[in-house]
Amino acid sequence: MDDVVSLVDVRATYEGERHATLAGVTLSVSSGERLAITGPNGAGKTTILEVINGLLPIGSGTVRTLGREVTSASHRLRAQIAYVPQNLFFPPDTPFLVCDVVLTARFGGASRWRFFTAADQDCVEGALLAVGIADLKGRPVGRLSGGQQRKVLLARALAQEAKLLLLDEPTANLDPEAKREVAELVALVQRDLGAAAVVVSHEVGPLLDGSDRVVTVEAGRIVERARPVRIPVATH
Repeated sequence: MDDVVSLVDVRATYEGERHATLAGVTLSVSSGERLAITGPNGAGKTTILEVINGLLPIGSGTVRTLGREVTSASHRLRAQIAYVPQNLFFPPDTPFLVCDVVLTARFGGASRWRFFTAADQDCVEGALLAVGIADLKGRPVGRLSGGQQRKVLLARALAQEAKLLLLDEPTANLDPEAKREVAELVALVQRDLGAAAVVVSHEVGPLLDGSDRVVTVEAGRIVERARPVRIPVATH
């Protein structure tokens, strides 16, 4: 079986910058695996997620995700990837309800010629229930706490039926209890979907403890590979 993610000697540079952000990264992620990426700010952690997702063109090397070569035009591929960018929080005046935010995950299966179906609605209800926020579905998403908003985004990934989770600092700026809950829900969503996950985090804690592998990135290169001791993560 092909790896879910395969990067081979990837170099990438942001537009307008002189130096490469990724300077020859080779990395793979197997089916069902959770890979954690850690390292200092500016090392290239987020950039790896962006090239996996086709959001940043590469200068050289190859990127394959879910068995396909990735390009900036890989829109159908991105419909199978749940990507939660760093520090994505909804401001207090965001008008959308929780259920509407999760329902947007079903756009990947909808065309301009069809409306959302009862099956779509059932999928959203099930996702909200799975992550324990069914009682919040009618609340404006901007009125929720940071931890609750993260749960909304994980419910959205579940409703999307994603094959790959790309999570950039999903526990950043959360209190210790919320960090633990989000780490547990990452494991729950990954298990229920049978999905692989790539998680960026600079924090030592439950998110890294529950990973199958941890790699460290510095100056655009992978400098360390380690397998942490697995700590069982509770499920709901």
